[in-house]
Amino acid sequence: MPETGGPHLQAALICERLLQEQDGVVSAIRIIDRVFFIFGEDGQPLNPRYPVTFLISFKSGSARGRYKVEVQREKPSGELGSVFQAPVFFEGEERGVNLVINAQFEPDQEGLYWFDVLFEGSRVTRIPLRAIYQPLPTAGPPGE
Repeated sequence: MPETGGPHLQAALICERLLQEQDGVVSAIRIIDRVFFIFGEDGQPLNPRYPVTFLISFKSGSARGRYKVEVQREKPSGELGSVFQAPVFFEGEERGVNLVINAQFEPDQEGLYWFDVLFEGSRVTRIPLRAIYQPLPTAGPPGE
């Protein structure tokens, strides 16, 4: 980001749901950093995807005009991929932008995923989300 006083990152998070009021105010519900995926006896996930919402919020500061914001994913293996990119427009001062990205988290690897927030190609911050694989709990014989 430019050294000239803007834009400024206000929030970067992953949540289960986001409320957006008519006046533009947002509320993040259930901010998460890990998701459990349960596997059945056949080895297949019972919940192969998990709906998530990214909230990335900037305040303009001295920034004015159009810029590019991008989110890139890094898998536990180190493999990179683009998740989202969009132009944003800054009006200056306290005015800002909220990027809301509704997505399905469908991990193909267990472990820690990083989502890098890039502003004009430079990383501003990283958001972690861990995929935890668990076998389906089995009930033991009665009385145990």
